[in-house]
Amino acid sequence: MGGRWIEHWEPEDETFWREKGERIARRNLLYSVLSEHIGFSVWSLWSVMVLFMGPQYGVDPAGKFFLIGTATFVGALIRIPYTFAVARFGGRNWTVFSALLLLLPTGFAFAVMEPGTSYTTFVLVAALTGVGGGNFASSMTNINAFFPLRKKGWALGLNAGGGNIGVPVVQLVGLLVIGTAGAMHPRIVLGVYLPLIVVAAVCAALFMDNLAPVRNDTGAAKEAVRARHTWIMAFLYIGTFGSFIGYSFAFGLVLQTQFGRTPLQAASLTFIGPLLGSLIRPIGGSLADRHGGARITLGTFAAMALATGVVIYASVAESLTVFLVGFIGLFVLSGLGNGSTYKMIPAIFLAQGHRKGLAGETAEAYGRRLSGAAMGLIGAVGALGGLGINLAFRQSFQTSGTGTAAFVAFLAFYGACMAVTWAVYLRAPAAVPATAAATAAATGPEGAGGVAEPEPRPGYAKV
Repeated sequence: MGGRWIEHWEPEDETFWREKGERIARRNLLYSVLSEHIGFSVWSLWSVMVLFMGPQYGVDPAGKFFLIGTATFVGALIRIPYTFAVARFGGRNWTVFSALLLLLPTGFAFAVMEPGTSYTTFVLVAALTGVGGGNFASSMTNINAFFPLRKKGWALGLNAGGGNIGVPVVQLVGLLVIGTAGAMHPRIVLGVYLPLIVVAAVCAALFMDNLAPVRNDTGAAKEAVRARHTWIMAFLYIGTFGSFIGYSFAFGLVLQTQFGRTPLQAASLTFIGPLLGSLIRPIGGSLADRHGGARITLGTFAAMALATGVVIYASVAESLTVFLVGFIGLFVLSGLGNGSTYKMIPAIFLAQGHRKGLAGETAEAYGRRLSGAAMGLIGAVGALGGLGINLAFRQSFQTSGTGTAAFVAFLAFYGACMAVTWAVYLRAPAAVPATAAATAAATGPEGAGGVAEPEPRPGYAKV
């Protein structure tokens, strides 16, 4: 695919950004959001399809959690090659191809979604929907290259938030179908998305661009793998995005299994949490731009631990009202944390570039190439957190018939995320100070905080 290529791109140059760059970047952001939005809807199809699978399908709750977990697992793994596809083929070109690829899982699901289909077939089709999860990685890598550092928190938050909204939207479509046509017509949901996929691909082809300066860099990939901040941020992203996607996929099934809700009752509640979590993600990125991603992330994990305590109480007391309050709170907080953690990534690697003695465009290019490579790995590992959540629910319901044990495990994990965020990015700087440029890169326009020596304690105070 040839496509349209932009040969010169310097978003950190304020004149270039004002006269030309911002208009182009915003246009690409808009259509990137559209494609990623449809990708998320396809990825989360089985969180809706399981609500249609009554007793006639012969699949128990554990089997349904496994279907959801299969889609989550494949979507997480496929994010890695999708990350590097942008530089290999171009952001516009890959967006077109990856959008059209969504026709496969949607079409196959349309063909097999009926009683009498073997469980193995359902598992294979659920695995195919994982390609929708890959769209996030390529979209974020692409948009990261378009925007200057001072705008990345907002842009990445808006890009991801618009994509994340694909989860509650497909759940709303499912609710509409169950409420009007009944729980016997899942193919209507799939029929809605087939033409939308084509629309997203056509819009990407007509209105998006490829950036020639973003070329495949195997050195960047290898360096990102070796960088310990890649894996630290991946751990934190398990706590934010892993929670968001895992809870999004499992929410309706938990309501059905633990609280005896009907498909219509479950569907009428399932979309609320993912919708709020998606809408607040750009706000998390914006707050991180102003106050530092690490501070927002730490506060988010503390609040998530508190909300999990509320959910545990509600689970033991069998209070649906309190359970919904706590669970929806987890969605909102995970969305906020998604925005703040992704803001941290480009700031960390730009600061690392300054620490290597780089300056100006050289440091900015280093930060872009490393953060772009790291985002795919971080996104993939974070999405695996969604698999962990669904497997934890599966085991908890198999063992005790409730999700209480799973929530206790999640509470412990959020405590670990708090400890890591504070110890690595907020603790007092080490003895050797960073350069003023690195400090400015990590702290943002307000200039508070500092970037400490990365060994042994990086302490990016306002990353």
